[in-house]
Amino acid sequence: MSIPAIKSDRHYTYADYLNFPDDERWEIIDGVAYSMAPAPSSAHQDVSGELHAQVRTQLRGKPCKVFAAPFDVRFEDSEKTDKVVQPDLLVVCDRNKITPRGLIGAPDWIVEILSSSTAGKDQILKRGLYEKHGVREYWLVHPVDRVVTIHRMGAEGQYGLSEVALLQGRLAVNAVPGIEIDWDLWQPLEQDAP
Repeated sequence: MSIPAIKSDRHYTYADYLNFPDDERWEIIDGVAYSMAPAPSSAHQDVSGELHAQVRTQLRGKPCKVFAAPFDVRFEDSEKTDKVVQPDLLVVCDRNKITPRGLIGAPDWIVEILSSSTAGKDQILKRGLYEKHGVREYWLVHPVDRVVTIHRMGAEGQYGLSEVALLQGRLAVNAVPGIEIDWDLWQPLEQDAP
């Protein structure tokens, strides 16, 4: 599994990121810029839309907020930070972290929907980044294989053993009490059937 660095000719920061072309999507992880192109697949967007709809409905009247990509997450409030990511979906319960330009600090829950072009980055680089910065729960959804890999923060500040579950039935989000994803509501596109 390769993790291609698209812009690795120098160390990039959030200040550089702000000057990237508006019609391009990038993430910066440890100073390396990664392209977010091409556009996500229909399977990716289908899962993303279903998750967003379910979570948004369940969060009505509660302090937590859900956001879908593109939405910038920085783990520190500095233009010198060399980490800017755009998770597919995130929930944050501390509204003080929300700014006009995205989020500063760790979300409570992040979901990345895997595709062949991003799987390595999501499973390796982002997992380490999210663990280091205290993201309490991190889901990797495999829409074609119909499984989800779940990483939950343990008492020692590290992800414990990952859990793998089928995309069926109800699955609770431990980091955000009261949120359950009902995978039986999701109707995969016909071309994505196994």
